[in-house]
Amino acid sequence: MARLIALLVALAFALLSLGPSPLLAQTPTKKDAPAKTDAKKADDAKKAESKRKEKLDLNSASEADLKTLPGIGEAYVKKIVENRPYKRKDELVSKHIVPKATYDKIKDDIIAHQGKK
Repeated sequence: MARLIALLVALAFALLSLGPSPLLAQTPTKKDAPAKTDAKKADDAKKAESKRKEKLDLNSASEADLKTLPGIGEAYVKKIVENRPYKRKDELVSKHIVPKATYDKIKDDIIAHQGKK
């Protein structure tokens, strides 16, 4: 019995020396919560997206309009704009501008109009 108690005490000290539980260490606190401005920006983007009924033209859409597309952030917007013009909207995938999964989310909301010759 004494050995069992000694073993349990040694185990308890060993666990304490490991520090706090990894699950407790990852628990978000109030300071980790996103700022209200982030939530407002997301709401504004959703409103802009819902107001848009026409498809966005990859060749002429503004950066702000492109950001309203699901899964499209600053980095993808920059790549889209830098690689203009597009003949077809699926060039976003073939030119490795966005991944296929992201393209699948936006393909119904975009178009690539050709300029007048």
